[in-house]
Amino acid sequence: MSGPLTRRQLLGAGGVAALGLGTAFGLPPLMNRLLPGGEPGKLLRSALPLPARYAAELPVPAVLAPVRSDAGADYYEITARRATARLLPGHDTEVWGYQGTFPGPTVESRSGRRTVITHRSELPRPTAVHLHGGHTPHDSDGHPLDLVGTGHHEMPGMADTADTAGMPGMAGTQGATVLPQREYAYPMAQRAATLWYHDHTMGFTGPQVYRGLAGFHLVRDEEEAALGLPRGPRELPLMIADRSFAADGSFAYPELPGGAPGVQDAYMNGVLGDVMLVNGAPWPLARVDRAWYRLRLLNASNARRLRLALDPQPGGGGALVQIGSDGGLLERPLRHDSVDLAPAERCDVLVDFSRYPAGTRVRLRNGLGDGPAGEVMAFEVGSATDGDFHLPERLSEVERLDPAKAVNTRTFVFQKGERHWTVNGEEYRPGRSIAAPRLGQVEVWRFVTDFHHPVHLHLDPFQVLGRAGGGPGGNDAGWKDTVDVLPAQGVEVAVRFTDYAGQFLMHCHNLEHEDMAMMAEFTTTE
Repeated sequence: MSGPLTRRQLLGAGGVAALGLGTAFGLPPLMNRLLPGGEPGKLLRSALPLPARYAAELPVPAVLAPVRSDAGADYYEITARRATARLLPGHDTEVWGYQGTFPGPTVESRSGRRTVITHRSELPRPTAVHLHGGHTPHDSDGHPLDLVGTGHHEMPGMADTADTAGMPGMAGTQGATVLPQREYAYPMAQRAATLWYHDHTMGFTGPQVYRGLAGFHLVRDEEEAALGLPRGPRELPLMIADRSFAADGSFAYPELPGGAPGVQDAYMNGVLGDVMLVNGAPWPLARVDRAWYRLRLLNASNARRLRLALDPQPGGGGALVQIGSDGGLLERPLRHDSVDLAPAERCDVLVDFSRYPAGTRVRLRNGLGDGPAGEVMAFEVGSATDGDFHLPERLSEVERLDPAKAVNTRTFVFQKGERHWTVNGEEYRPGRSIAAPRLGQVEVWRFVTDFHHPVHLHLDPFQVLGRAGGGPGGNDAGWKDTVDVLPAQGVEVAVRFTDYAGQFLMHCHNLEHEDMAMMAEFTTTE
């Protein structure tokens, strides 16, 4: 076959299955077709002038205090509501935020101590809340039809009992219940890690996260505390998210007419913004000492991939010292000149700003972005110094899952269907399970894609075994819950689900793909 591919050839329902991705993945041999290697998504330009870079001070989300505590648990209450925020100078923006803020407040938990959060919503549409990276029973996992709301909302066909069978990508959702509040109980039987919580509503995750429904949830434990890592003002959670703005300062998002779920056809491969926000501020500036800092990096964009690097690089390079991934600490520090983050991925890094002279402005740049999207934020290095911290050679004991002990190998193909994005050729249908792994058993799961798809598993993290027949990539170390699968590539992971039987989700974390049905359920069994 020669010549350029048509859209139908490229995106047709036969897509990846016809292409094949090599015998390593049990599929037919690769045919002579080329898939696009560019970045996902379509740029939605703002209708107002972009603000000056590095003029806003970096905000740090407030840590939420529990409303009460007892011997075994801490209890929180969070309400999602509309509020006005001054994100851009001279303009007010309506945000949909947890506690009315964007990002929402940070929740901090201790490993092994229960966290119980009562979520309410005063928004025009119901919400569902997912603790991303949480090792959580299914009834607190934030299923996209476990909805919270007032009963007075704009979601077509949904009242206190939803009937969405006729809506695109929403087949089989009859019976979804909208409750005025839901209690989410998190046992926190997991390691210290950077988690985040965000909206997970069926068909509306993209616009609702875009409007602000996201926040950090940090888990701490004794192992991490013993390392003496930078804390207090030298520990910076950084939620990076691109957004675009309408002329009146409101968030611009290409929703479908009438408030239907999904996104306009032109943006089905993802919505890209032209303003880079960090903790809700455009291209902010952080003032730092000549000392070690801990940066908890989170890509909370709907679709934009990031390649983050410091500019200028310090002498000798290796400025980003990775100590953790999605699922917590690595075994040993890894030095990088840059780190890649797909949507929902986290990377925990240390930076020694004493490697820079006082007065240096160090930019955090995005090597996968053009123009304004190529800049993220900046650090202004002060004169104060602190030499107390010493980088440990070893961080943690990380159990290795042995793929030789896998009881099953499963292949999941993520591709474009006739109308929506699909998993194994099927649009998402709640209640239909495509796998039934047994608790405690190791399995090998293979993810195969046509375009860029950051694949996320609920319940338990996994370990990347290899990419396209080779070894893991440079950013695949440690326990992961989201892995960026590149076009016409396959990724193998080892996974072992534990503790909680029930229905859980696997989906693409490009939120426009997710809303357009690229999601599937699996059922864990005893």
